[in-house]
Amino acid sequence: MLRQRHWMKPAPEIRPAVSGANIVITSIIDTSLRDRFLVVVATLVAVAVGLWALQSTPLDAIPDLSDVQVIIFTDYPGQAPQVVEDQVTYPLTTAMLAVPRSRVVRGYSVFGLSLVYVIFQAGTDPYWARSRVLEYLSSLSSQLPAVSRSPMRTVAPAAGAAAGPDMGAARRGPPPRVS
Repeated sequence: MLRQRHWMKPAPEIRPAVSGANIVITSIIDTSLRDRFLVVVATLVAVAVGLWALQSTPLDAIPDLSDVQVIIFTDYPGQAPQVVEDQVTYPLTTAMLAVPRSRVVRGYSVFGLSLVYVIFQAGTDPYWARSRVLEYLSSLSSQLPAVSRSPMRTVAPAAGAAAGPDMGAARRGPPPRVS
C-alpha cells in the first residue's frame, strides 16, 4: 500500500462567497443552458433591433463641430492688399457687423482677394445665416468697386464648398492696370 505524502493531499474545495450578483449570474447561466431555444430567439430579437436602430438612426458622415459661419470671398484682381482692404474688406466688414446674431466678424485682405468671416451665435441655422449675409451683400454691392462685385460669393463651411449666387454685376472690362 502506498503511503500518501502530505504534499499529495487534495486541495480543499474553495467555494466563492455567495452574494446577490452571483446568484443572479448563476441563475442566468442555468436558465440559458436549460432553454437553448429561448437564448436563440433572444439573440435574433437583439440582432433585429440592432439592425433596425442602425438603419433608422440619422448619421452625419462628417459631423460639423465648428461654429456657424459664412465666408465671403471677393476677388479684386490686380490690386494690392491695402487697396483691397480700403475698397472692399472694410466696407464689407462694417456692414456685416449689423447682421443679426453675428458674434464675430473678421476681415482679411491679400493680393487681389478679400475674405470676410461672419461667425454666428451657437444654435443659429446655417441656411438662415447665409440668407442674412446675402441680404446684406445685395444692399452693399452698389457701394463696392464694379470689378470686385461680379465674383463675390459666400461659402457655408457646414455644407462644404457651396458657392453662392453671382451678385448680378457683369464685369465692365478688364481690371485697371497698376503702373
